[in-house]
Amino acid sequence: MTDTTSAPTARRAGAVAPRLSGTVRVVGAGLLGASVGHALRSKGIDVVLTDASPAQLRLAVDYGAGRLAADEDEPALIVVAVPPDVTADVIQAELERFPEAVVTDVASVKLEPFRTLQARGVDLTRYIGSHPLAGRERGGAISARADLFVGRPWVVCRDEDTKAADLALVEALALDVGAMPLEMTPEEHDRSVALTSHVPQVVASLLAGRLADAEEGALRLAGQGVRDTTRIAASAPELWVQILGANAGPVVEILDALAGDLADVAAALREPGAPGARRIVAETIRQGNDGVDRLPGKHGQNQRFESLIVMIDDTAGQLGRLFGELGELGVNVEDLRLEHSPGAQFGLAEISVDPAALHGAITGLQERGWRIAGNTND
Repeated sequence: MTDTTSAPTARRAGAVAPRLSGTVRVVGAGLLGASVGHALRSKGIDVVLTDASPAQLRLAVDYGAGRLAADEDEPALIVVAVPPDVTADVIQAELERFPEAVVTDVASVKLEPFRTLQARGVDLTRYIGSHPLAGRERGGAISARADLFVGRPWVVCRDEDTKAADLALVEALALDVGAMPLEMTPEEHDRSVALTSHVPQVVASLLAGRLADAEEGALRLAGQGVRDTTRIAASAPELWVQILGANAGPVVEILDALAGDLADVAAALREPGAPGARRIVAETIRQGNDGVDRLPGKHGQNQRFESLIVMIDDTAGQLGRLFGELGELGVNVEDLRLEHSPGAQFGLAEISVDPAALHGAITGLQERGWRIAGNTND
């Protein structure tokens, strides 16, 4: 087979010039590693790939994520994108093999590999841990995308020994793939992802586990609520055993607090008529409202949107027509969620819009014959 990926992908006319130069070596050709390769090659950067799995490596190369690594390569930057249980070993090997290169990694836990390497006495001057907050339910090189990191946070963990030029190199990597670099210490990072990523995975898996033995009649009633709260439960168990084990301390702390909250609600519901029981339930829901309100919205902003629900016939082209007519009304779609009821010949499109545009959107769509099932003002 001829290797057609030996030269970097040509940069498109008018595209922003890359910040990185030279060769970038990516160790690990799975979803994240191959996506880094695609994103950098789209800017004309030379990317070389290596992976412990020859089949995975060849697949990533065939898809255009980079070229096969060669002995004569002299990378300026190395990106380690391997499973958490071997991250420290690979970082150490890359630091030793390429004494002039800066090494970063994209593992979802930052403190454990850093402490492991420190305990081994490895010189970490040229190592800067990082983590892109991006992913997909499906892994592997076949699922990699050049736009995977666009608009997503990319945490960079520096320390007092980090050179400014080396830090700039890792931040340039994040910017070149379209991400937003954000500095944190390893401790801050691991506490943060425990709350926003790792515990949600456990909660979603526990809830979804209750569905395994549920009656078929109950499953037929499943709506968007249970689908939303269990979506990430489809994640790979092998990977999450490693992630949760590496970040066990912060995860356990949050799970213990959550267990206490659940016990309080359960106690209140055992005697819902008892004094104070309704208040406990109400405060639980209200605190959830407050937490959701703090989540950044579109483009990282805290702006809140309102929604209208439009009934759409289950025929080709209806969603496109809806978007077209919203555009004619001057309404920008900020977010979209689709729901289908089992056996129904229509779907529900929940469309988030700027509050100032809500009335005009409802009125304009109704005049065009669309059926509005509801809105957040109802």
